[in-house]
Amino acid sequence: MKVIVTGTTGYVGEGILLSCLEDGRIEKVLSVSRRSCGLSHPKLEEYLVPDFLAIRPGDEKLQGYDAVFFCLGISSVGCPEDMYRITCHDIPLLFAEAVGPKEHMSFIYLSGAGTGESNPQKWAKVKTSTEKALLDMPFKNAFGFRPAFMKPYEGQRFITGVQKTFRYFYPLMKLFGQANTIRDVENAMVRVSREGYSSPYISVKDIRKLALKQQ
Repeated sequence: MKVIVTGTTGYVGEGILLSCLEDGRIEKVLSVSRRSCGLSHPKLEEYLVPDFLAIRPGDEKLQGYDAVFFCLGISSVGCPEDMYRITCHDIPLLFAEAVGPKEHMSFIYLSGAGTGESNPQKWAKVKTSTEKALLDMPFKNAFGFRPAFMKPYEGQRFITGVQKTFRYFYPLMKLFGQANTIRDVENAMVRVSREGYSSPYISVKDIRKLALKQQ
């Protein structure tokens, strides 16, 4: 597979990128981010985009790929509502238009646990709307990934102090069914992109199930 990964200077995006680079099923990775991920690898190419809102449909640098792992995002905590919607709704949809949409391509949107129509919080409504819009596009497959806590990939650098602290709670969170490793998330992204899945919404439980099948 040839894949595009966005948000590679963020916690999840960097972990997904590192896992992709070590994944034998993937032959090429295009990192699309505002600044360099700082890595050098035979599989890796970078496309630096200062303004994601300026990307246009049919961007030639985004063609020829099998899947998009869209990990760009922002926390809703302390974020103005308009900025949050631009980042978590407008930009993903613009990016989807820029890469296709194509019937041979899969598009995975990193959403998050708690997303869904039953959640009345504003951030959840934004992400639910984004998921629905992507599912309506004519991609081969489109999925909203809804992980909760994610244990970082070995060698990650873009980790905040809070995220470093949370890793110690991973065993407990896993016990309660609220945690995955980023490696397992990446594996699930690759598998559903290639094989499809019974639901377009991939939960913590689904990610663990796909990881067990891989083993």
